Amino acid sequence: MSSVATPTADRPPAPGRSRPRPAAVLQGVLIGLGLVLLVGGFVVMALDYRPYGIPTGSMTPTLKVGDTVVARQIDGKDVGRGDVVVFRDQAWGGELMVKRVVAVGGDTVATTGDDQRLTVNGKPVEEPYLETQGPQGSAFSVDVPPGRLFLLGDNRQGSLDSRLHLEVDGGTIPATEVEARVEATVLPFGRTGLFARTTAFDALGGPKAGEPGPLEPAFYATVVGAAMIVVTCGVSGAAGAARRLGRRRDA
Repeated sequence: MSSVATPTADRPPAPGRSRPRPAAVLQGVLIGLGLVLLVGGFVVMALDYRPYGIPTGSMTPTLKVGDTVVARQIDGKDVGRGDVVVFRDQAWGGELMVKRVVAVGGDTVATTGDDQRLTVNGKPVEEPYLETQGPQGSAFSVDVPPGRLFLLGDNRQGSLDSRLHLEVDGGTIPATEVEARVEATVLPFGRTGLFARTTAFDALGGPKAGEPGPLEPAFYATVVGAAMIVVTCGVSGAAGAARRLGRRRDA
């Protein structure tokens, strides 16, 4: 008895793999990219930067009491004139302090003339960031030993800085005591912003104030990444709700 072949048209369709919708693929790509930006930016900021509170007015107007700043961790050998740094020196009481570097190892730093203008290696320095111009306290002249730094507050009439410790190594601190360089104010929100690099000491040659680190691009990467994830998920959720509503109307 011969078998009869079943017509092809009567056979049930073979199961196949459904292709992903283009919208779903795009959603996955955008969320993945958002995660990369969010995590990458956050990791950079977490590894390179630390927050510090400002307890005194010694750096007014650059920094004010109650400000919270973020500072990039750096090696003391990378510090230049004009940098605002966070340091801890036992000869100064062992507390964390924030001051501006005005001279490095090998420099002669002084205030001269009736206006007690700051000079480094005999060259006057224009300091637009000071709280007040004019006489800034008692005159001094110090030769900075190699590997050490001379630091002053921007509020020269209200800062306990290198001038208070002239009897110990001319008021200098070891460059190795520097923990970080301040790059931005984050709180209060009305003062949030990146530090502008000062050019006050550039004409002197030698180590200059450092260029900004990756804080700004890392911050924007984090914000953009988070926004991409939120918007993509929101649009996807809205589109899904619209499809479900459409099917209910058609039923």
